[in-house]
Order: sequence, then C-alpha cells, then structure tokens
Amino acid sequence: MTVPAPPFTPFLGARIAVVGLGRAGLPAALRLADWGAEVEAWDDDEAKRREAAAAGLPVRDPAEGRFRADALLLSPGIPHRLPKPHRIAAAAQQAGAPILCDAEFLYRAVLAAHSGARFVGVTGTNGKSTTTALINHMLIRAGREAEVGGNLGPPALGLNILGSEGVYTLEMSSYMLERIATLRFNVAVMLNLSPDHIDRHGSMAGYAAAKANIFARQGAGDVAVLGQDDAMTVALSRGLAARIVPVSGVAPQPGGVWAEGRLLRDDSGAILSLEDAPALPGSHNAQNAAAAAATGFALGLSRQDVAVGIATYPGLPHRQERVGTSRGVTFVNDSKATNADSAARALASYDRVVWIAGGMAKDGGIEGLAPFFPRIAKALLIGRDAPAFAATLAAHGVPHEVVGTLDAAVPAAAAAAFAGAAPVVLLSPACASWDQFSGFDARGDRFRELVAGLLSAGAA
Repeated sequence: MTVPAPPFTPFLGARIAVVGLGRAGLPAALRLADWGAEVEAWDDDEAKRREAAAAGLPVRDPAEGRFRADALLLSPGIPHRLPKPHRIAAAAQQAGAPILCDAEFLYRAVLAAHSGARFVGVTGTNGKSTTTALINHMLIRAGREAEVGGNLGPPALGLNILGSEGVYTLEMSSYMLERIATLRFNVAVMLNLSPDHIDRHGSMAGYAAAKANIFARQGAGDVAVLGQDDAMTVALSRGLAARIVPVSGVAPQPGGVWAEGRLLRDDSGAILSLEDAPALPGSHNAQNAAAAAATGFALGLSRQDVAVGIATYPGLPHRQERVGTSRGVTFVNDSKATNADSAARALASYDRVVWIAGGMAKDGGIEGLAPFFPRIAKALLIGRDAPAFAATLAAHGVPHEVVGTLDAAVPAAAAAAFAGAAPVVLLSPACASWDQFSGFDARGDRFRELVAGLLSAGAA
C-alpha cells in the first residue's frame, strides 16, 4: 500500500463544496479537508449540518451569495438536472463549476500520489453489487492488493491510496457515472440494461447514455467487459475504443466468457462448474461470474485464481441470500430486487416458490413477470402497491393474498411452504421499500429476523 509522504495534500488550495452529508458525504468532506481542500459543507437537514460543524467542518450554504467553489461534490441522490435541479446544483452550473462524484476525487488523488493502481468500474441495472464484490473477492483471495467500494459498501473517498500493483473495484451507479470528468477505468464492466431511474435521466436513452459513460476515456489498452444477454447492452459496443470481451450467462461468446448450463468456460475450455459456487444461482449470476472471470483475466489472474475465487465467494446480504432452511423449505432474502427485472432473475432461479412481493412499484408493475407466474405456488403481497399486484396476479390466475406487511407475510408464506406448496420462500419484492422501510437492507434485515424467530420458536 502506498502511504504518501506527509502531508499528502493533493487538493491543496482547491475550494470544494460538499452537499449532502450522509453516509458518504460527511466522510468525503473530512477526507478532502484532510487532503488540503478548502471545504464548504452543507446539507438541507439541520441535524446533519450540526454533525458536520461538530466534526470541525466549515458549514455554509454554497448558494448563498456568489457560488465560490471550484467544484461541487454532490450526493448521488440529489439531482442536478432532472426531475428538477437542486438549487445549489443550479448555482454551481451557473457559475461554471463542475459537479462531480467522490470516485472522481479518489482517482485524482491516486494520480497525485504517483500510483499506477488500476481502476475497475462495474455498472448495469442489476447484478453490479454482486459482480463488484466477486471481483474484489477474487483479487484478495489471489493475494492482490485491492480495495472495493463506491455505490457498494465504503464510499470511494473512504478507500486507501494503493500502490501501483493495487486494484480499485468500484460499483458505479448511473448517478455517479454522469458526474465523472477525468476518471478512466482500465476495465469497465457493463452487465445489462433495463428501464430504471427514468425520472432522473429523462428517458431510457438518457439512462443508457449515463451508464455508457463508464467507457469514457478508455483506449486500446483498456478492456470493456460487455454483457450479451440483452439487446440494449449489446448495442453499446458500437464505437468503443477498448478491447471488448463479451460475456453471457446463457450463450457461447467466442473471444469472451460464458456459461453452458452451469459450466463456466471460455475459448480455452472449462473454468469451473457453477454448481461449486452456491452463492451464485441462476443464469443472471452465471453472467455475473462470467464478467468477474473476464475481469480477473484482464488483470492477470490465473485460471486457478479465478476458479477458486468464484467457488469461495460467500455472496452478499439481500441478494438471493439463504437465511434459513427447515423441513425441506429454504428461505431466500432477495430484498435488493427493487424492480421487476431483478425479481425475474430470482424467480428464474427456482422451479417453485412461495413469493413475497410488493412495496413501491416501478413503472409497469409486474406484468413483465408473467412468464414466471407458473413458478409461483402462492404470492403474499405487502406494501403500497399490493392491490395493483393482486390485480395482475388475478388476471393470470396466480393464487395470492394481500397481507399488508412483511410481519404478516413471513408466517403465512412459511405455512404455505410447509404444507407442501413449494420448497422455497422467496422475498423478491420487485419494488422499492420506502413505503414501509428505510431501505431494501432494512427490509431484508427484518425478513431475516422474522425467519430466525419463526424457526427458533419451533414453528418449523
């Protein structure tokens, strides 16, 4: 690990406004100040402003009077264009100041440290967290110096400065990718594209354009790992300067990595059987594994390193996480499935399920899941849009019940499964969680608690 000679001040004299002082924003402001920047910290929440002031940061509304900062580090959740720009974002744009994400500042700091550490960026509508974590797991398991973060886990500015042999693997959301200016990924991974975040990007074309920014500034010596299992992602290959490595969970890809059934392979032959990777069920995870393998090869890992890394990957919470098994029934926490496309990937992984779904649905609801309805023995519906889901399921003859809350759904689902309806109880809501929970993670945590309580009470 590179430890820059003190003091390490890559942003000495730079005036940076940091707006949004949540999980990533406050640590970013403190790190930038530690690295020499003149920081103005702000959050519309007074409690967070007080927390920043207590940490020693200057707290000032950057839009009050003339916008003075050289750049604005804006929390990804705060819009700078659509549906309506935040007033501070509007002030920054009027002043000609760039609006950036924290990964951009990490990249600039690494360059300032004269480190040749490589950057891997992972994006896509679904699967990016799993793939990001899997790549980092492979690297660590192979003894490489590596850090992981971004939209997953630690914020980018919470990561260490690595030496020239190091690798950063960053999960990049569309919100982050539209706010990079110089960051170049040595390996850029685009898994898939399906409609999401249209309110922020204006259209599917706008969303795809933001995602495609992961390939910006790549050259012939870089690698673009491109999913081949949806047409929109395939179309992004046109005009790319990097070497393209195609990956698929379902079809051969000469020159790339793909799965034939559960066998992961490339042009040189078998890499491993995904039956040896229990944390990666389904064809969608086969593509995630293919993308991780392609990235590992691009970074110089051996076939053995890749195979062992994939086989030993423990999985992530809330992504098809097996949280309990009893009387032949497995309980699966897939709370991260906040849209129908993600839920489809989970439903496709099991032959028969009792399904817990509902919350705040995205446009289109669950009509697109109709091909998977025959796999649903019974659906237990929760949250704001449960009635709309019930109407769709009724139209297709799927047994269902509106139960309202997760606390009611889990015991009802367990009872149905134990009675022989299906060997899997699957929480894969196809919805955002904000109507009843603080986030998908809180929803998944509650599911885990309910299952544990059910099983420990002897109900199983």
